[in-house]
Amino acid sequence: MKTSADPVRDYLSTVEREASALPADRRQELLADLAEHIEVTRAERPAAPIGEVLAELGDPRTIAATALAEAGNGAAGAPARSGVGEPARRGKVHPLVPLLMLTLSMLFIVVFPESPGPLFGVLFRITGAVLLCTSVRWTAVQKTAGVLLAVVVPSVVIVTSNLSSVGPAAGTPALLANLAMLALMVGTAVWLWRVRRA
Repeated sequence: MKTSADPVRDYLSTVEREASALPADRRQELLADLAEHIEVTRAERPAAPIGEVLAELGDPRTIAATALAEAGNGAAGAPARSGVGEPARRGKVHPLVPLLMLTLSMLFIVVFPESPGPLFGVLFRITGAVLLCTSVRWTAVQKTAGVLLAVVVPSVVIVTSNLSSVGPAAGTPALLANLAMLALMVGTAVWLWRVRRA
């Protein structure tokens, strides 16, 4: 059992070393989150090699760099280490924020099809995608799937459906396409919420 834990210990040690500029409590929280994610993944997929589980998490240096960037600690690590931990926490965005923004973007388009609804929808969708991609709560694969399912596919289907629909019956197919894409986006948001790192 000790042998199978060594890669995990090495992985977490690398994250800890690379994130040494983080305040101690935030660094311990990051390590606990990663350890819990590894444990849950191994419980769900006991046959998966530990190397595969760690590779899905991503490079430990990238995780540490992202945590430092979120904490606003990149160049200003000294104040956080001297005990002033509050400024380091300002950059942290709750994982629900990007998911809500992605979902609400569609609601703006469906509920307010006339201006400025679509404009707000586009702004919410772009902001939600950026927040999703810059978060440490999801792996690169999960972020890519989230952007594809919650941004790219709905945008293509809605634009195609709305542009190709003409005539008096155009409202129903366009509405059905919009509702189907809303369901896809809500489903994606729920999936991302369930697979997020705590």
